[in-house]
Amino acid sequence: MTESKYQLNDLKLRLVGIPFFSFAIPMIVHFEDFGEMNNTYFAAVVISFFTTLALWEGNRYIIVSMRRLFPKYSETTKRLLLESVMALIYTLAATFILDEVLCKGILHKQGNLMGFRISVIPTVLVYLVYEAIYFFEAWKANVRKTESLMREGVQSQLEVLKNQLDPHFLFNSMNTLAALIDDTNTDAQKYLERLSDVYRYVLVSRNKNTVLVEEEIAFLDAYVYLNKIRFRDNLLVEKHIAPETYRQHVTPLSLQMLIENAIKHNVVSKENPLKISIHQEGDQYLVVKNNIQEKTIFEKSTRVGLQNIINRYSLLTERRVQVIEDGALFTVKIPLINQLI
Repeated sequence: MTESKYQLNDLKLRLVGIPFFSFAIPMIVHFEDFGEMNNTYFAAVVISFFTTLALWEGNRYIIVSMRRLFPKYSETTKRLLLESVMALIYTLAATFILDEVLCKGILHKQGNLMGFRISVIPTVLVYLVYEAIYFFEAWKANVRKTESLMREGVQSQLEVLKNQLDPHFLFNSMNTLAALIDDTNTDAQKYLERLSDVYRYVLVSRNKNTVLVEEEIAFLDAYVYLNKIRFRDNLLVEKHIAPETYRQHVTPLSLQMLIENAIKHNVVSKENPLKISIHQEGDQYLVVKNNIQEKTIFEKSTRVGLQNIINRYSLLTERRVQVIEDGALFTVKIPLINQLI
């Protein structure tokens, strides 16, 4: 999460709130002195100002720290409980010290935790304002995120299915074609089965935000098989993925798009085989890497598919898709997501 998300845009609130409580509290507590406008009232205003300033800024720091420590929505209860405990301890300690220093030094009175008793209600009110604003902003961000995710999902579907026939029609046609292929022609039967697997996965996953790595890899195996029938051993795809990684999630069709782009924009021949590797980087990323051997004549890449992957991941996780091109290798790192979204 970026540091800017932890910053509070509350300058106006502080400029209004601190002076307001600094004058309002003495007005209520020292109402008679306020009517006379004597020295006791003005001394109370000074004490109230420093107390309000100390409590506001200190509790504000607690709020920022707790949001940084527990940023997730699922951690809201934990954050609020710890925030309340720390706020209570800080308010008690700060008002006790200020009572001892200011009340005795200016008003020559014993504090008797008067500052704490007076400050509790305003402190709670300020906390409620901050939390209400935080909740409303989080709600708006979640609505925007959901809408953007839906748009990206639609764009992904259009990109995958672009210039293709309706998947339902093709899938049904494949079933019919399978019945027409002679049982002895195992290669044709296997090819058709894999082609059916590809379109079945498209149908099942196109409305999902994430899928298991296991499901995506199974789909990718079918997709690579279809391409290896065309390119034979000129297309080399290696996978090095730990078993536990298969239970994590990625965006659907993301690996397929990367393999498709590699095949589309590079020479695949016996003299120049295309080598693609898929491996994990810790438990944070899946890495897709291929050697660069650009076609001399090819349609200029618009990188729509790659940008679509980047956009979708920006809505699902704070970790960003990384694209690295060093002249010899083209590498894309896509984040692994720990839970279904």
